[in-house]
Amino acid sequence: MFLGVVFLLCLASVPLAGGRLSALGDLRLRAPWLALAAIALQIVIVSVLPGASAGFHEAVHMVSYAMLGACAWLNRRIPGVPLIALGGLLNFVAIAANGGVMPADPDLVVDAAQRGGEGFVNSGVVDEPRLLFLGDVLATPASWPLANVYSVGDLVLVLGVVVLLHRVCGSRLVPRRWRAVPAGA
Repeated sequence: MFLGVVFLLCLASVPLAGGRLSALGDLRLRAPWLALAAIALQIVIVSVLPGASAGFHEAVHMVSYAMLGACAWLNRRIPGVPLIALGGLLNFVAIAANGGVMPADPDLVVDAAQRGGEGFVNSGVVDEPRLLFLGDVLATPASWPLANVYSVGDLVLVLGVVVLLHRVCGSRLVPRRWRAVPAGA
C-alpha cells in the first residue's frame, strides 16, 4: 500500500516539474493485457484463493512474473521500462529462489501474516531464505501509516517509474535531449 502512495507522489511530481501528464495518453504500449492479467493473477492468489496449495501459489506467482517480464520486454524501448524490468527481475530471482515467496527479514516485518500463518503470502519470513539481500530487507518505520517492508527490486522499480513519468511527460527535471519526442513531432 505504501508503494501505491509513493507511485501517486511520483505522478504528482510530474506537473510540479513542468511535465504534462496527458503525454501518458500518447504512449503506445504493446500487449498491456499481459501486465493486467499478471496483476489479476497476483490478486487471485493473495486475496481470492489464499488457502490453495503451495504448488499452485508458487506456479501462479512465477507465471505472473513471467507475464510482467514479457510485457516489459515488448515495451523495452519506452524510457524507464528497462529499469522497471530490472526491478521486477531482481524480485523474481528472490521469489524463485525461495519457493514462490519473497523472503522478508524477520526483524523488519510489520504484518502478522508475513510471520507465517494460514494461506499464501507473497512476502514473508522463510525458513533458511536464499538471496535474502534481494528480499524485503528495507522497511518504513512501524509507527508510520502503511508501514511495510521493501526490496532492492522495489526501489529500482520505483526509480524506473520516475524515469518513465518524467521522460515521457517532458518534465524540466530531464534535460531536453533526453525527453521523449511527442507524437506527431
